[in-house]
Amino acid sequence: MKFVIEHLSKSYNGRQVLKDIDFAFEEGKIYGLLGRNGAGKTTLFNCLNGDLRTDGGSFYFEDGTGRRDAAPEDIGYVLSMPTVPEFMTAREFLKFFMDIHEVKEPKPLDEYFARMSIAPEDRDKLLKDYSHGMKNKMQMLIHIIAEPNLLLLDEPLTSLDVVVAEEMKGLLRSLKAGRITVFSTHIMDLALDLCDEIVLLSHGVLEKVDKSDLDRKEFKERILEALREEDHA
Repeated sequence: MKFVIEHLSKSYNGRQVLKDIDFAFEEGKIYGLLGRNGAGKTTLFNCLNGDLRTDGGSFYFEDGTGRRDAAPEDIGYVLSMPTVPEFMTAREFLKFFMDIHEVKEPKPLDEYFARMSIAPEDRDKLLKDYSHGMKNKMQMLIHIIAEPNLLLLDEPLTSLDVVVAEEMKGLLRSLKAGRITVFSTHIMDLALDLCDEIVLLSHGVLEKVDKSDLDRKEFKERILEALREEDHA
C-alpha cells in the first residue's frame, strides 16, 4: 500500500505555503517530516485530513487492486495539543469511542489502558485532571484502536517528559507494520532516532533525504544547510 500525493498546493494571503507537492509514502515505515516552525507541516496535515481545502492537487491510496480516494476512516490525526472530552473519565471516553466506531474484536478496556501504561488508579479519573502527556496518550490510544491506514502525528512528543516520550516511541515502532506513519517535528535528533525515512519540507516542497550513504554528522549538516537556505530565501 502507498499513499500518493500529486501536485498539492495551498496558499495563505498570497503566500504559497505548499507548492505542487508530489510524494509517495510506503506502508510499514515511519516517515520523519522535518521542517522549521512555520514551514507548513501542520498545513500539509490539515489538507490531508480534510480540515483545509487545497488550492489544487490530489491524494489517494494505491495498492494491488488500483487506486482509491482516502476516506475519513483511513486517516488518524494526532494533534500536538491533545483534544479530549474533559467532562468524561478516561474509561467513559474509551468505551464511548469503541461503541460509536464498532471496533472489531474489541479487547477489555483495561488491556488497552495497560498497553499505554495508564495506571489503574488513573483510568477512572476525569480527563480534565489528566496532564498534557496523559491526554496525549489517550489521543494516541483511540487512533491505535481505530487502526487507520495513514497515521499523521503533529509533533506529539515535543512537550512530553523523557519517560513518556520513550514509551510512545517504542509503541509507534511496534505499530508501524501494516500502516503508513508520518511524524512531523522540527527536532532533528528525534526524527533520526524514531523514523525510517526523513522527508524535508522546505520552500513548500517535500524532498526525501537519502541517508544510506551518509554518516550521522554529514546527514545532519545537509539538512541544516537546506533549512538555513529556506530561512534566507
